[in-house]
Amino acid sequence: MTLVHGIYAAAGIGILMAAVLPPLVRRRPFSIPMVFLLAGAAIALLPLGVPVVDPVRDRVWVEHVTEVCVIVSLMGAGLAIDRPFGWRTWAGAWRFLGLALPLTVGGVALLGGWLMGWPPAVALLLAGALAPTDPVLAAEVRVGEPTSGDDEEDEEEVRFTLTSEAGLNDGLAMPFVLAAVALAAAGGGWSAGWVGHWLLADVLMRAVVGLVAGVAVGRLLGRLFFRSRHARLSQQMEGFTALGATFTAYGLTELLHGYGFLAVFVAACTIRGAERSHGYHQVLHGFSEQIERLLTAVLLFLLGGYLVADGLADLPWQGALLGLALILVIRPAAGAAAQLGFPAGPRERAVTALFGIRGIGSLFYLAYALGEGPFTRYADELWAVTAFTVLVSVLLHGATATPVIRHLDRRRERVS
Repeated sequence: MTLVHGIYAAAGIGILMAAVLPPLVRRRPFSIPMVFLLAGAAIALLPLGVPVVDPVRDRVWVEHVTEVCVIVSLMGAGLAIDRPFGWRTWAGAWRFLGLALPLTVGGVALLGGWLMGWPPAVALLLAGALAPTDPVLAAEVRVGEPTSGDDEEDEEEVRFTLTSEAGLNDGLAMPFVLAAVALAAAGGGWSAGWVGHWLLADVLMRAVVGLVAGVAVGRLLGRLFFRSRHARLSQQMEGFTALGATFTAYGLTELLHGYGFLAVFVAACTIRGAERSHGYHQVLHGFSEQIERLLTAVLLFLLGGYLVADGLADLPWQGALLGLALILVIRPAAGAAAQLGFPAGPRERAVTALFGIRGIGSLFYLAYALGEGPFTRYADELWAVTAFTVLVSVLLHGATATPVIRHLDRRRERVS
């Protein structure tokens, strides 16, 4: 019982820290994810007997907790975006989705196969899991709370592009993960049969279902929130309905074999557009952000413990080099290529290319794929490389996000 009570105490302290820390680190080169990651590592090093999560043994648990964390963060991100949807207004997002993400997948897969000696399916799985920018970590480079809508055309480009990219890239990242599963199931051989099915079902159909379901659920909930004559939920100002919207969009879309992550973000943007200036968006966003912060704190605490207990021990130097290459070379180069000709300043383009944060989404993709395909032999190495890459991203991006974004904000204020 002593251990159980200790876990309760640690959980309580962690929850209080999640509430206390944001104002303390807001203007410092230090992020909340860094705190919880390092705290988890420190606790695991102490002789307290605190249990450590093994993502191979506890794969199902890890998959579903990370899944909930990501969909909650996607709802919050979509509700926070002020800019109306459009091909020109969202041009930065389309560039990163259409160019940066596939280039990142290709670069990581090729380097992973060469450095690690992995079969193509394993290298492609790691590439698909690590390619998407994460919507959960580094709040400094995300858009803030929803505004009244008066400044929607002036939403800062770096934060907007990174947030919209993170919200939408699951519709392209998941197909690569599923391609790795299909390739492994086919014995590592490429054939017109499974490739054609993958293109039609996993690339096209599931993305279309995700988009359509997201718009449909978003419009229905928008009417229920703001226009219903008998049950206008915005009058009650209850934030927990954000969870109802999140789970409804995700669950229904997955039942229809669409991409639920994509549907949640699209539904959130659609709800935002239903009544853009209403204060209820702030209530919904605030509740989503609180749940996201709590789940992120728990997951990063456990990730820190796993890293010092097993993760770093299972990490080959080639895997560490691969993670560093992704963050320092592959993503920045892909981001720079995606922005060629984009009408933004050179500093803004550089920051957007550099801050391709890896985090909770990568943990979900890997946990999901390990339950779907024959990757057991490589599970320990895959987890070690993924966890190390997330660690580097949390530390590097967490330490640099605040000073870099503040510098851009000051320059923009001087110019205006």
